Amino acid sequence: MSSSSQVRVGTLVPIAEGNAGSSNGTVLSIPIYLGANVIGRNHLVVVDKRISRKHLSLHATADGSTEVVVEGPNPVVVRSEGQRRKVCAQERVKIVHDDVLELIPGEYFVKYVNVGDDRRSSALMGSSELKKGKRHSEEDSVVVKRNRQIMEDEALARSLQEGFAEESATISGLGCDQISRPLDSTGSSERIQSVGPLKDVLSLTLRLMRVQGLPSWTNTSSVTIQDVIQGEVLLAVLSNYMVDIEWLLTACPSLRKVRHVLVIHGEDGASVELLKKVKPANWILHKPPLPISFGTHHSKAMLLVYPQGIRVVVHTANLIYVDWNNKTQGLWMQDFPWKDTKDVNKNVSFENDLIDYLSAIKWPEFRVNLRVVGDVNINAAFFRKFDYKSSSVRLIGSVPGYHVGPNIKKWGHMKLRSVLEGCTFEQQFCKSPLIYQFSSLGSLDEKWMSEFACSLSAGKSDNGSPLGIGKPLIVWPTVEDVRTSIEGYAAGSCIPSPQKNVEKDFLRKYWARWKADHVGRCRAMPHIKSFTRYNGQNIAWFLLTSSNLSKAAWGALQKNNTQLMIRSYELGVLFLPQTLQSVSQFSCTGKNNLNLAPGKEIKTKLVTLCWKSADEKEPSTEIIRLPVPYQLPPKLYETEDVPWSWDRRYTKKDVYGSVWPRHG
Repeated sequence: MSSSSQVRVGTLVPIAEGNAGSSNGTVLSIPIYLGANVIGRNHLVVVDKRISRKHLSLHATADGSTEVVVEGPNPVVVRSEGQRRKVCAQERVKIVHDDVLELIPGEYFVKYVNVGDDRRSSALMGSSELKKGKRHSEEDSVVVKRNRQIMEDEALARSLQEGFAEESATISGLGCDQISRPLDSTGSSERIQSVGPLKDVLSLTLRLMRVQGLPSWTNTSSVTIQDVIQGEVLLAVLSNYMVDIEWLLTACPSLRKVRHVLVIHGEDGASVELLKKVKPANWILHKPPLPISFGTHHSKAMLLVYPQGIRVVVHTANLIYVDWNNKTQGLWMQDFPWKDTKDVNKNVSFENDLIDYLSAIKWPEFRVNLRVVGDVNINAAFFRKFDYKSSSVRLIGSVPGYHVGPNIKKWGHMKLRSVLEGCTFEQQFCKSPLIYQFSSLGSLDEKWMSEFACSLSAGKSDNGSPLGIGKPLIVWPTVEDVRTSIEGYAAGSCIPSPQKNVEKDFLRKYWARWKADHVGRCRAMPHIKSFTRYNGQNIAWFLLTSSNLSKAAWGALQKNNTQLMIRSYELGVLFLPQTLQSVSQFSCTGKNNLNLAPGKEIKTKLVTLCWKSADEKEPSTEIIRLPVPYQLPPKLYETEDVPWSWDRRYTKKDVYGSVWPRHG
């Protein structure tokens, strides 16, 4: 059954039982659809080989009944109407609303919540019948509301995602198996012509990451780490803050075959000692210098060198399990060929920005033998050997230091200001609003917020006048968003902002809801960081970055605006409307390298997935749909909404029956 025709009939909701606590954050919420469903190891947050890959099959019928078959060798337990029944391999049992499954006897508890029963029970709100059913907890009523909301939004969301995926699929050989799958034979040539080349090429470079346990339509166009690190990698540079090498080698076994791996990290103390202990012998570890206190190495990027060229990746996920499976995350990647000898001294802005950034990291230079170019020193200058002229983004980096003179415009928000000042935008973006969306909030004041808004409001309209300052909104999860997320309160540990930073009075006017129905990620808490200027569903520019909203990440002007102080390393990619003379798509891992529309001037326009075309045609404009994960325009907080702070106490139980903090 295709995802577009799936009808959701229920959910297996994780619950905590007694003192066992085995389900406490270790099982994901599992949607159940009409027809066949498979439950297995991939629905666990932890690794437990007692759970088979196909542990159970559930068959849900239109009359509301659901039959469970134990497919794996280990038994399960079904609890129904106070009775506890052990069900062994190949045995069958029917379950109904409120029945509990123990995926391993005594462990991994999930309750079957029937959508139909929930909707009927929610209609009784406030009646005497609800009082009789008080045993249904407040958590259940939240599930009811969420299911109803999901059902209302899924039709629109699926059509948006599937349309986006169809457009994306017209480009082959891009190194992402799930993206470049072949089109069906019917009408594929017409689709290629109607979609247009540029839309496919550029939109493919920005993707959301796969989220485990969500309905299949939500992951139609998403990527996994195996989609990114694949093929014959000769050299890998992995830049991140947190790194779990044991998980990384399990998630991406092909890394074991890479002869030269440099890991640039932000770990310290015992975590560094663990990295040294578990890393393969040929891996090199490096933590960049942090000259100013309270800084971090936070940049999340990969440089993968292939016989054919280089893959450059900028993303938002730490190299840990939860970041690549349970969060809303973003990833940009593009492949570039080796330079021709005649082009060795030709540089473009992307290349200069990349080399400047890599030079600041100061890793210990090492020598390797690459079968394409022979013996080479792996330093920042090595990465000038690739041809970046087809780059579709600008790099916006931060490096720690006190930056003065020309360097003041080289990093942080002043770099973003400098790039935007050189751009022309449509008049519709004059004084249009800004969005700040991130996962950690620094200690801010109104003066710095004005300084930051000034940088993000830079640029001219096409009549030559300045765009003017835009009003910012901060998209930030509420306590209720975290409590009812797929991880429950545990998700809040990756939104690490203290109450003293979050609950400043002047911030109240900025708060806007995290709402992501159109990509199915309302309950996948955002670790993605993005900043944008928009008007309706039109986007002036879009920045995907590792930078949270803090002075440490973006820098703060000092000494009468003659000095920019930055504490941390960060890296982001800026998407801009462009006018291009030609369009090309090169792949390090695929056979098909495209060269489209040579010599033709093509102007691009950035829009969200929810953008709808106007009646009038724009023949000179190609539409680039970016998967902005949150709703635009955002909804402001209502009076009952409370922004998440990770050091407050929350006693209302989450979807796993836990409070926050979990201990103490």
